[in-house]
Amino acid sequence: MRIDILTLFPEMFAPCLDHSILGRARKKGILQVCCHQLRDFSPDERNRKVDDTVFGGGMGMLLQAEPIARGIEAICEHVGSSPRILYMSPRGPVLTQQRAQELAQEECLLILCGHYEGVDQRALDAFQAEEISVGDFVLTGGELPAMVLIDVVSRMIPGVLSDEACFTDESHFSGLLEYPQYTRPETWRGRSVPPVLLSGHHQNVDLWRKEQSLRLTARVRPDMLRKLGYSEDAITELAAEKTDENHPKK
Repeated sequence: MRIDILTLFPEMFAPCLDHSILGRARKKGILQVCCHQLRDFSPDERNRKVDDTVFGGGMGMLLQAEPIARGIEAICEHVGSSPRILYMSPRGPVLTQQRAQELAQEECLLILCGHYEGVDQRALDAFQAEEISVGDFVLTGGELPAMVLIDVVSRMIPGVLSDEACFTDESHFSGLLEYPQYTRPETWRGRSVPPVLLSGHHQNVDLWRKEQSLRLTARVRPDMLRKLGYSEDAITELAAEKTDENHPKK
């Protein structure tokens, strides 16, 4: 997959993209990420101005349509195709694991990072940019949300993780939160690993994990169980249930 980023602050991305799983994926050529400085596409070659005041009044500055249009057009020409254009914005639908899985099927993405008061609406309309939010809050710019989007999408690209189970077992993929996990030592500061996980009985382990996922989701995110069709009584019962963790219920 190729991901292009149009931003005022391309230098912000290297610390995130050059290390760990994403860094290894880029070195292998599985993932290509290219950052583009929005000011390079300003019609104002001397001052490289890309923003102006808002029509109708209001605080702050707005990114102009022309630099954005020039940047998108240049990237599309270089790539040789029309990538799916995404704009990081608190107005958009909140990013979900399912949306990320859909985006991971694309060959090319182009992410526009807003700043100040946002961007001229005409640029979004002209290129049919899809707005995506990472939560119901407002950040200084679109760079941090873009990094979140890239991380979430990239790890579902074949070859980025060692095995598909690395993400299919995680929170949200199946509609539930992930079960608790443990590593060595078996006893740490008086707290022991549930014996079922040491039993070697894979069916019981799988059952225990499913039960823990259901209980945790019921307590922390009951809205997720409602989406799966669970009744309020079932959710309440799961949230209150305190059976012995070491002996999974049959």
